[in-house]
Amino acid sequence: MKIIDTLIHSDQPSSMALGFFDGVHCGHRSVISEAVSYARQHGLVPAVFTTKQIPRSVLSGEKVGQITTLEEKLAAFEELGVEMVYIPDFREIMHITAEDFVKDILAGCFNARHAVCGFNYHFGRGGKGSGSTLSELCSKYHISVTAQHRISYDDTPVSSTRIRNAVASGNIVDANKMLGRLYGFRLPVIHGRQLGRTIGIPTLNQQFPEGLIIPPFGAYASCVTVGKTSYCGVTDIGVKPTVGSDQILIETWMPDYKGKDLYGEILDIRLLQFIRPEKKFDNLALLQSEIKRNAAEAISVYNRSLVK
Repeated sequence: MKIIDTLIHSDQPSSMALGFFDGVHCGHRSVISEAVSYARQHGLVPAVFTTKQIPRSVLSGEKVGQITTLEEKLAAFEELGVEMVYIPDFREIMHITAEDFVKDILAGCFNARHAVCGFNYHFGRGGKGSGSTLSELCSKYHISVTAQHRISYDDTPVSSTRIRNAVASGNIVDANKMLGRLYGFRLPVIHGRQLGRTIGIPTLNQQFPEGLIIPPFGAYASCVTVGKTSYCGVTDIGVKPTVGSDQILIETWMPDYKGKDLYGEILDIRLLQFIRPEKKFDNLALLQSEIKRNAAEAISVYNRSLVK
C-alpha cells in the first residue's frame, strides 16, 4: 500500500473513500469496502483520502484522543484492500472551499472517477459541503458518488465520537460492538521493574500510546495474541499506584502462558470488559490476591467471548 502525505497529481484513476476513519469502525469499513469493490469492478485504484489530524481538534483547538494509532488505522485500510492512501496535514486543506476541493483535489490530484462517503460526511471550508453537495459538484467532473447508509447500534448511528465516549467511560463491550472488532493496542513489550515475578505474576509492560483516548484506569479482561495463539489476559491500565509509575502503562498477566520472555515483541492486546477501577494496595501480597481474583473473572469473560 502506497502512502502519500502531500497533494500530488496521480496518473492512475481512483475510487476514493473519504473520511477521517478514526477507529475504522463498522460504518467506516462499509465506506471503504464500497470504494474497494467499485475499484475492482471498474479497473480503478482503491484509495482513501484522510488527514493526519482529527479536523475537530484543529478547528476548535480541543484535544481529541483518537481511538487507534495511525499505524493500526493504516493496517486496517490495507486489510480492506486499499492500495493508496492520501494523508496530508489537515491545515493544508482546511480553507479550501467545497467546490475547489472537488475540482482541485478529487479531480485534479487524485484523478478520482468515483467517491464514497458516509451518510454524515462534511467537507470544504467550514464543513459546509455535505454528501448531496459532493454529488452535485462531482457530476461536473464526471465523478460518480455513493453515500453509504448509516449503521446503527441501539437505534443510534455508530460514530467515532460514540466509541470515544464508550472507551472513556470504560464501556468496552459497547465500544467493541460499535467497532465491529475488539478495541485495544498493538505495541512492543518494554522492560519493567519485574516486581510481578516476585509474587508469581509475571506481567508484560507496554507504554500507553500518546494521543489516544485513555480508558479509565483499572483492570480489564483481555485477549492477548502471541504469534498465532491467543491467551486470556488480565490487563491493567494506569500508573501502578501500589508500586508507582511516572507514566501510563498497559500491564498484562496471562495466567496460562508458559512460553519465552517477550521483551521487544509486538503484542496485540484486545480489551473485552472492564473489571475494576485502579486502586492502591497496602502490600504486594494483597495486590497478588486481587490480581488472581481478577484473573478468575477475566477467564470467565474470555471463555464466554470464545463461544460467540
